[in-house]
Amino acid sequence: MLHVDLDQFVAAVELLRRPELRGLPVVVGGDGDPTKRGVVSTASYEAREYGVHSGLPLRTAARRCPDAVFLPVDREAYEAASSEVMAALRELDAVLEVIGWDEAFLAVETDDPEEMAQLVRRRVREPTGLECTVGIGRNKLQAKLATGFGKPGGVFRLTGETWFEVLGDRPADALWGIGPKTAKRLAAVGLTTVAELAAADPAALAGIFGPASGPWLVRLAHGRDDSPVTATPYLARSRSRETTYQHDLRDWDEVRREVAHLARRVAEDVAAERRPATRVVVKVRYAPFVTHTHGHALPAPTADVAEIERAALAALDEFTERRPVRLLGVRAELPREL
Repeated sequence: MLHVDLDQFVAAVELLRRPELRGLPVVVGGDGDPTKRGVVSTASYEAREYGVHSGLPLRTAARRCPDAVFLPVDREAYEAASSEVMAALRELDAVLEVIGWDEAFLAVETDDPEEMAQLVRRRVREPTGLECTVGIGRNKLQAKLATGFGKPGGVFRLTGETWFEVLGDRPADALWGIGPKTAKRLAAVGLTTVAELAAADPAALAGIFGPASGPWLVRLAHGRDDSPVTATPYLARSRSRETTYQHDLRDWDEVRREVAHLARRVAEDVAAERRPATRVVVKVRYAPFVTHTHGHALPAPTADVAEIERAALAALDEFTERRPVRLLGVRAELPREL
């Protein structure tokens, strides 16, 4: 299996439109004005050397890299570029599973996966001008993690034989599927590395993480993954809208009005998607930069504006702190099948 990951995708699309910026630190986020509130969507490799990364406040990015070129987000341009890349990949003799704007898995039959990976890189580069990294593995997990070792613009293979040599001493959250919270819980029972997790007793972890999740974590640490590459069309898991306010919202009646407004916009997106929402999640970022979320399940899947707005306001009611707010977001979760 191959994992294809476009290098610094959003920044790369911008550099194709503005080749004079090549070699300069480029930051994409908000409306491109670093004096305003907003967060970094992506940063070029040159900007990353200054500690600029996705999710960083734009003002912080400007302090860390004052010479950076800041550009506004252009979602339509990125979607068009992504569509062109995936169309090129579909021309290959492989099963393609698109998992996002800039990522896809390929299941191929070949005696020389490295040669196939280089072919993939050429097939992406020639029509689009974009570079990608290709990870090779015997399953999706191995291929996904291999990509990180091939970046930027390379090819890397990870197998069962090399798994522990490459990953054994790395922290548990280096594994795809383990986040900071799970890693913290693992560390609390003395499991901090991939090798330590692999040596753990699945039954013992079942008692901590549950009968399914505990053994799954051990399998993950061994590099095992049975999930197939499927050509089922990519479906977004959610639709969301959020706003960063240039001045903190201190009146929670205003917060409530803003959440209702965002919910109505999300409901329009859900209706256009033609898949009913199942759950609504509200995100609140308090000043200066602390974020919390609460969700509310819908009584039945729906695209009804009033129902989605009602669920968003119910989720908002779960927030007990009435501190100043700098960002609000509403996300509608969608079923994975049509």
